[in-house]
Amino acid sequence: MTTTYTSYKLITADLSKSLERVAEQPDVARETEYYLSKIGDVKSIDEFFADSRLYNYAIKAHGLEDMGYAKAFMRKVLTEGVDSEDAFAKKLTDSRYSELVESLNFARNGAAATSFDKAQKGVADKYARQTLEQNAGEENSGVRLALYFERMAPSITSGYGLLADNALAQVVRTVMQLPDEFAASDIDKQVATIEKTIDIDDFKDPAKLSKFMERFTALWELNNSSDPYDPLAVFGSSSGYGISSDLLLSINRLKLGGL
Repeated sequence: MTTTYTSYKLITADLSKSLERVAEQPDVARETEYYLSKIGDVKSIDEFFADSRLYNYAIKAHGLEDMGYAKAFMRKVLTEGVDSEDAFAKKLTDSRYSELVESLNFARNGAAATSFDKAQKGVADKYARQTLEQNAGEENSGVRLALYFERMAPSITSGYGLLADNALAQVVRTVMQLPDEFAASDIDKQVATIEKTIDIDDFKDPAKLSKFMERFTALWELNNSSDPYDPLAVFGSSSGYGISSDLLLSINRLKLGGL
């Protein structure tokens, strides 16, 4: 049986090749071809939301497919952009909303938003990476966590950033061998414990990040070798992706375009 670390290394040893294989999968290739053939013709947020296939592709590419039903919420994210500190996306602790805006920045670029490479190939590349991680999780959710952490951690600047994302927090708790009850303790105490033990700047160093992933995958294997693990616990809608329960409840009160 292939270990978590071995599976992770098989994927990352030649990540470009791994992504290429994913992009060539019939379902991925079909959806990517459609997206790339249509997105450049979209000139407004209304047109983007009118094509559910484009919409679903873009939000999956950014790891937000579990929020796909919340179109009023997502419309507000895109409408307000990220240039103002008061913008809706800036108020959310999960950076993926801001990343979606940067990919499809109608607020800043108007009708030209979809003409940029980041709105076309950039989104397609993100879709392939997201699919790669999801496919890996079907075999071993520890591998998916490792791939996700490797991708996201370099942009994290504080312990609060780690704890804002349940998947990242799960990796850190595993490496630090903290009990599940730790997640229920005072948030400031959690951050203090994490920042005392981990130098978050190390995640920007590929060699140090690789060592961290090696430790995580080894400990994950020890802790989960026989027990089934539900990846939806940290990758699904239950995580909220940094959205408070009050904010989620507000989705139903948003009246934007009737979506």
